[in-house]
Amino acid sequence: MTSILITGASSGIGRALALRAVRAGLCVVGVGRDATRLGELTGVSTFIADVGEIGAAKRIVAFALEKCGRIDILVNNAGEASAGALVEQSDEALRRQFATHVTGPVALVREALPALQAARGHVVMVGSGVARVPVDGLGAYSPAKAALRSATSLLRRELQRYGVAVTYVDPGVVDTPFMERAGLAGAPKPMLVSPEVVARKIWGALAKRPRELNAVPWQTAAVALGEHFPRVTDALLSRTSHLVGTQNAPPPVVASVESGETPPPLSSRAPLDSASLRSGPRDSDNVDPIESALEPCARRMERSGLRVQFVRELLVPGARLEAGEIAMRWAGMPNKHERALTVDVLHALEVAGHLERAGDDVWTVRGVDV
Repeated sequence: MTSILITGASSGIGRALALRAVRAGLCVVGVGRDATRLGELTGVSTFIADVGEIGAAKRIVAFALEKCGRIDILVNNAGEASAGALVEQSDEALRRQFATHVTGPVALVREALPALQAARGHVVMVGSGVARVPVDGLGAYSPAKAALRSATSLLRRELQRYGVAVTYVDPGVVDTPFMERAGLAGAPKPMLVSPEVVARKIWGALAKRPRELNAVPWQTAAVALGEHFPRVTDALLSRTSHLVGTQNAPPPVVASVESGETPPPLSSRAPLDSASLRSGPRDSDNVDPIESALEPCARRMERSGLRVQFVRELLVPGARLEAGEIAMRWAGMPNKHERALTVDVLHALEVAGHLERAGDDVWTVRGVDV
């Protein structure tokens, strides 16, 4: 049975592609960090992992071979962005971006190569238009995707002698929670393409094995123009950040259950700037730095009963925070959703500069005033 290994399978393009592959009768292995979402994929052998972690590639490939016996297709689709200016990002935030988008995918190709060679298989690398025209506000995401695009060209030449095809995919601007998870508004709806459309085009490309696949040709053409006219592009992007969605997302509206009051509409509430999301408010702001950092998780925390005050009490400078132990402290016997939420909360604090990663699902608290 033909097998396909897909990273970033818990949502968006990866999820849509995994479901399509199941319908076609393939042996499907889906990798992601969201245990709850992965658990919803019927017919998929799921593996919870961060592709950017050292050693993850070896474990992922071993799992895929155990479940399917072979690897015919490897789709490197996992991705994440850390909002903010590139020059303001921490060493850890920079490392994570390049680990997720470059070293992790390349390591997966390396570990899967014997199986891919035996199957004369196919590697798909999901890139981005920002690899060619970087945009502000996404931290190291643009340079990491540029490095992925370059690595894909090298892999294409290196793997040719093994009979393994390599395809680079420019998916266009896809309608997924990707930008929202980074605390950004995302591009206007008319520009968005559904992940199902992109998955369908990737699926079609698996038979043709092209060098490149441009899922939304007009968007790729616009990127090419921007690449060739950099001065015009710089001027345009400085005035129209809303076109690429890198302006900050407004905080969610949450009604007060106790008082029955409804907060003012989003249009009347001032959004946080990127510096506030990353490292807390300026002295003149009335925004709590911890609540700002946890904004991407606020709705899920409210639904699950995870209090901001509980999180605040964890932030003792120098303390070591293990996701599993933290989940047990607030949830008792945590389910998949509660464990995943705990990891996401700790990651949000890491992105905001309050924590520093110390290992797999382990962080240490930096010296912060909470």
